[in-house]
Amino acid sequence: MYAEERHQAIAELVASRGRVAVTELASHFDVTTETVRRDLSQLERLKLLRRVHGGAVSMRSVTMLEAQLSDRDQAQAGEKERIARAAATLLPEGGCTLLLDAGSTTIRLAGQLPPTEQWTVITHAVPIAALLAPLPHVEVHLLPGRVRTATQAAVGHATVEAVRHLRADLAFVGTNGISVRHGLSTPDPEEAATKSAIVASAQRVVALTDASKVGQERTVRFAELEDVDVLVTDSGIEPADLKAFEAAGVEVLTA
Repeated sequence: MYAEERHQAIAELVASRGRVAVTELASHFDVTTETVRRDLSQLERLKLLRRVHGGAVSMRSVTMLEAQLSDRDQAQAGEKERIARAAATLLPEGGCTLLLDAGSTTIRLAGQLPPTEQWTVITHAVPIAALLAPLPHVEVHLLPGRVRTATQAAVGHATVEAVRHLRADLAFVGTNGISVRHGLSTPDPEEAATKSAIVASAQRVVALTDASKVGQERTVRFAELEDVDVLVTDSGIEPADLKAFEAAGVEVLTA
């Protein structure tokens, strides 16, 4: 089989299945995994698929990986409320400087900031800034950048550069997927770059995610597990996953 024929066959296979693994393709076409990776890179440049960790997904699948913020807010709403309340117990007495990532769970956490303390909140999320700006016990700093419709959060070079010049006591980040193998990940590269900068700019990092995202691997990794101090999730997490995260050095708090 010529390379062009293999490329067409791979593209058709990914389109029909939605996702395929490198090892599966190598076995199917009797070529090396290195050859498959080169094939996938060429097909990605042609926008026929999107490479992900260990394989590729169809472009249709990629567009479905990231729901709008309003849709995500309704999904697992009860779990997210409990996660936010549990995360609030990690807030230090006396207040501090917080970096708050965009997301349906982090906005719930923002509403949990005790009014008896003074807080400095740095965020790229427009809804979080709008929620906190009127409150006298919170000093809000909204980061610059282009606001994405899907997340209502600022992203881009200006956002990343602004975060890199900051140092916060505590960061709360959301994620579209988390696994021992792939770490924390999200579909959008610009969103990932901002999240990565947030993680790097905090002395302590807390990840907030409901159990449905555990084991999920999205296109772009923005943090390794070792970058996270605490994972706050709900009681739906599988015992095996909980043990795996703890073995990787992450403290897990279940709500």
